[in-house]
Amino acid sequence: MTTHPSDALFSGEKLIPIIPACEHFAGSEKLILKALQLQDTVGQIFDITCDCEDGAAAGQEEEHAKMIVRVLSSEANKYNMAGARIHDYTHAAWKRDIDILVQGLGNKLSYITIPKSTNAKQVKDMIDYIQKIAQLHQIKREIPIHVLIETHGALEEITEIAKLPWIQVLDFGLMDFVSAHQGAIPASAMRSPKQFEHHLLIRAKSQVVAAALAHGIVPAHNVTLDLKNTEVTYADAYKAKNEFGFLRMWSIYPTQIEAIVNAMKPNFDEVLDAAVILVEAQKVNWGPIQYKGELHDRATYRYFWTILQKAKISNVAIPEDALKAFF
Repeated sequence: MTTHPSDALFSGEKLIPIIPACEHFAGSEKLILKALQLQDTVGQIFDITCDCEDGAAAGQEEEHAKMIVRVLSSEANKYNMAGARIHDYTHAAWKRDIDILVQGLGNKLSYITIPKSTNAKQVKDMIDYIQKIAQLHQIKREIPIHVLIETHGALEEITEIAKLPWIQVLDFGLMDFVSAHQGAIPASAMRSPKQFEHHLLIRAKSQVVAAALAHGIVPAHNVTLDLKNTEVTYADAYKAKNEFGFLRMWSIYPTQIEAIVNAMKPNFDEVLDAAVILVEAQKVNWGPIQYKGELHDRATYRYFWTILQKAKISNVAIPEDALKAFF
């Protein structure tokens, strides 16, 4: 009997979820439908965030949430890879957003994103309400929660936030975070290269990533403001992943999606190494092996199993023997 790496290499610890490296924001029905169609074109390599917060016109919040339920309940949502951002804690519509979305989409919604919280208690109150409404409608699953870290208070209490239940992602919200500094951080830091160089932003991004990874949560990077230059988007995503440790990034324009995925997906040569190492390791029941003159054991196997899973979800080619063995 062969043992799967998920069973052999991890015992009881909370694992960082393997989810797409890109989430694409869409605020209107037209843009949500276009994004759903794009999942057919480029593949299921990104999630869609249907936006109540910035997408709904003032006074039309309820109608907007109902539109999201209608669209995501339709045949257009083939892959169930869409979530929703609700209004913030101070907005009158946040509970109604949850009422509508959880009742209508509780078993399909990929996640609910909570914006602009100023402390851990606000996040807890909102998660408690989501859980209450889920129970009311007999939703048995945990609905993944994404929390935006974009205020001084949220960053200060980020460890407490990361310990809360159902959280899958911590998102860094650059623009609101810069604005909250009231001129202490220049507007130029809302884009590269300053967003990766200003010391307050280095500190904030590092804290978000460290807190997320320490608690088995995915850290997600902010948007690139340049909508048309995919090289800028690619460079931002590459730097966010390889120098800061972010595992996911927001897109706000369709051409940004593939640039983000390409920057964050595993290197093909490393995927090939991962496939060979894991296949050989499984043959010896996950004992040590030699590969290319180097020793590999359970520590490196865990790393390479993560690489292989990310390759699968990013549409990176995986050797056939590894596909058959593990997927």
